[in-house]
Amino acid sequence: MRPITPPQLRRLGWLLLVAGLAGCATLPPAATGSFDVRAFGAAGDGKTLDTAAINRAIDAAAAAGGGTVVFPAGTYASYSVHLKSNVTLCLSDGATLLAADPLPAGQPGGYDFPEPNPADPYEDFGHSHFHNSLIWGENLTNIGIVGPGRIVGRGLSRGFGPKDPMPGEPRPPRPARPPRPPEELAPKTPFGYPNPFDTLAAGIGNKAIALKNCRNVTLRDFTIFHGGHFGILATGVDNVTIDDLRIDTNRDGMDIDCCKNVRVSNCTVNSPNDDGICLKASYGLGEVRTTENVTITGCQVSGYEEGTLLDGTYQPKKLGGGTGRIKFGTEANGGFKDVTITNCLFDSCQGLALEEVDGGVLENVTVSNLVMRRIVSAPIFIRLGARLRGPDNPPMSIVRRIKISNIVATEVSPQTGILIAGIPGHPIEDVALSHILIEYAGGGTKEQAARAVPEEEQGYPEPGRFGVIPSWGMFARHVRGLSLDQVELRTLKDDLRPAVILDDVTGADFDHVKAAPTAGAPAIVLKNVTGFATHDCPGLPDTRRDQTVTDQSLW
Repeated sequence: MRPITPPQLRRLGWLLLVAGLAGCATLPPAATGSFDVRAFGAAGDGKTLDTAAINRAIDAAAAAGGGTVVFPAGTYASYSVHLKSNVTLCLSDGATLLAADPLPAGQPGGYDFPEPNPADPYEDFGHSHFHNSLIWGENLTNIGIVGPGRIVGRGLSRGFGPKDPMPGEPRPPRPARPPRPPEELAPKTPFGYPNPFDTLAAGIGNKAIALKNCRNVTLRDFTIFHGGHFGILATGVDNVTIDDLRIDTNRDGMDIDCCKNVRVSNCTVNSPNDDGICLKASYGLGEVRTTENVTITGCQVSGYEEGTLLDGTYQPKKLGGGTGRIKFGTEANGGFKDVTITNCLFDSCQGLALEEVDGGVLENVTVSNLVMRRIVSAPIFIRLGARLRGPDNPPMSIVRRIKISNIVATEVSPQTGILIAGIPGHPIEDVALSHILIEYAGGGTKEQAARAVPEEEQGYPEPGRFGVIPSWGMFARHVRGLSLDQVELRTLKDDLRPAVILDDVTGADFDHVKAAPTAGAPAIVLKNVTGFATHDCPGLPDTRRDQTVTDQSLW
């Protein structure tokens, strides 16, 4: 056997070091920059509060110029964990960071108190506070949390009461709101925030991970179960990699808010009661900031009963279907630009939602290669609204330049087809839909076909707010520049509503569009449409309407 040369020995040492850190192996701190939380007093028995020991290990790593804080196998009950720059938390195989139960009301301690925020009048409690979390960091650089262990938010609130029961535990009724004198009923701010029924007491935690104004962040390979109001809330965080996470939670999976240069990949998010992967651009930082340069790829979102993603039973939500989904908004003061979503799967949840209602600009978005199944509302929802929640009279919202292609959706709710809704005088601009197949349940009635759709200009942007739509395949209103190419819309049962309604649309072009109506129902209804053309659409003659069409049905 040949002796190992010094260069070979050095290379072998580096390989062992990299392999050890990748698996969160506990190696001598002096040699590796690895800091074992047990060496700083953590018990890891699931009962002892390990908060102080965990934070001592993080402080030691930061004082050494950076390092990896390792959680060996065990369960580490904790209140607020304080991230530091140049430090990575590594949850080993078999390691669980457990959010401890909140202390009884009035007893000091528990999670860090929610910090003051001058933006409180414009955001709900969850979006405007960060320190009241299991793990939080503010104004940090070069930080990470990596797996393969778990974060379990047993003691976290989802915004209603001090904590939310775990799946399978009895859920107490939500406490009744006490009567209030009339002088207190009127909101003291234009939007009713801070809302006393939205605010949690000091010492209660409501997020698994909260990051504010951080740079160069990596979140990879771990699991979040029962993560509270947010599994991950990242606000004002730039250069973010979120990869290969599994999130099975009771409200939002991850919110990417006012962030730049974000890569979300290979994540599986089950969030039956709220959104799965959600881009926002809130006023939580006290300034208008765009969410931009975002890629979301290779992800799955769903609305199964909480916990059934992780246990592999995938139980459908019992009442009304889950929320799940990928969404932009609703908080959208700063707007969204330069975003691409590709190769994602939706199951037992709502569809894709692109919403801009708070005065920002939503532009330059491409979406491709989505598969959707068991969709409980609009498979595609694009909304420009005028809620305009923010200071100094925000300008009107703008939505433009959106391309959506290569979509297959089946078992879609009959209530709402593709829904594209601007507001009078402020159309959504330049929307292109191509290579799309959507199969709806059908069953709509003539009475539903005659229904008027409310504008809901200032309302919360949600497809359900519009009620049953009078067309089963697509409803587009207040749009300028709409093209459909190689789009097929069909129903499993007869539906007496039109397939498509266009209302106040300028410049609509349909090429190879299949939307066969039920006998006696029109394929397309035009209302106040200027510049409409069809080409090679089965069942429809090639048509061109350059002048305004006030009200016409096309068979």
